[in-house]
Amino acid sequence: MTYQPKSDFLAVMLERGFVADCTNYEGLDAALTNGCVSGYIGFDATARSLHVGSLIQIMMLRWLQKTGHQPITLMGGGTTKVGDPSFRADERPLLTPVQIDENIAGIKKVFSKYLTYGDAPTDALMLNNDEWLDGLNYLEFLRDIGRHFSVNRMLSFESVKSRLDREQSLSFLEFNYMILQAYDFLELNRRYGCIIQFGGSDQWGNIVNGIDLSRRVDDAHVYGLTSPLLTTSDGKKMGKSADGAVWLNASMRSPYEFWQFWRNTSDADVGRFLRLYTEIPIGECNRMGELGGSEINAAKVELANAVTTLCHGAKAAEAAEATAREVFEKGGIGSDLPSLHLSEDDLPVSIVQLIVKSGLAKSGKEAKRLIADNGAKIDDEPLTNPSLMIDATALKKPIKLSAGKKRHSIIRLRF
Repeated sequence: MTYQPKSDFLAVMLERGFVADCTNYEGLDAALTNGCVSGYIGFDATARSLHVGSLIQIMMLRWLQKTGHQPITLMGGGTTKVGDPSFRADERPLLTPVQIDENIAGIKKVFSKYLTYGDAPTDALMLNNDEWLDGLNYLEFLRDIGRHFSVNRMLSFESVKSRLDREQSLSFLEFNYMILQAYDFLELNRRYGCIIQFGGSDQWGNIVNGIDLSRRVDDAHVYGLTSPLLTTSDGKKMGKSADGAVWLNASMRSPYEFWQFWRNTSDADVGRFLRLYTEIPIGECNRMGELGGSEINAAKVELANAVTTLCHGAKAAEAAEATAREVFEKGGIGSDLPSLHLSEDDLPVSIVQLIVKSGLAKSGKEAKRLIADNGAKIDDEPLTNPSLMIDATALKKPIKLSAGKKRHSIIRLRF
């Protein structure tokens, strides 16, 4: 992109690699330079936590606030009842209202780490689209809103077209999702003067629909800005690791495991991740991203510390680094490693069950394969006997289990 922005926010977005596309660079840039504006991202409540795949959007909202504007975090209490079909191979499972409320409660916990909420002009707003979607009159909605949507145009969007091209059914319920998301933008503009919708590039069609609806109904000037859908340099979807999703809530992914995910970044991704997920000056990000050999490892520690500090706090980052140093450099146990506490009633227990319970394998079959492939260790020694039983005597002191070189768990006896 060769556009040279005047606004601080758009300059940051382009310089650090946040932008996949924008509906109107000049118009958005002008609005950003003429005072405080509001922008939003919607987060559907499909799980009790967001994972790092959503972190790029959260950082966009953080930069919006840091450059003098107001971020809006929109919880999809209403749209989650429908389910976003974008680039899905099948229909999302429908959640109950209780499940949705529980998921929203979990998701909300992370935002206060990145954004300041309050009553000042640039303080963030936390909203829920159930506020205006749940009470809609269906016939009035069809007449007043539905008439502005062309089915032919909706079918042409890549998110829908890819599903139909594979001859996979798209329910009428799902088809309504893009209309509801468009209506969100209209309502946010009416209620809060919001003029920007952010999202991943897979949301481009939904965002364009909202802009078009706002123009048709209220003659509003609103804008869309999308971020790239990130994959790691080896082609894996951002947010996934060998042992599952990398959740942002500490209750679902420990700060140490979160730190370790970033420390394990491949060399080719270091510079890009520093630019996107930290606030380290761009020149320093570029310098560290160009390091090679053993020097790149220091840059990975900087990355892990910076991202973990934002998400879990400086103390958690320091503890994770100290634990990593103790485990990998000194061969110790490390006080911050994930732990499994057992009572005497749980004993004896097989080593295979322990590997599964500690999260180092998803099943007994996988645990046995790990042992057979010489990938498991107990107290840093090779684990070769899948029939080994662990009793209270063996747990007089904590046991360290390892899967490969980077995944560890401490087994402790609860007294």
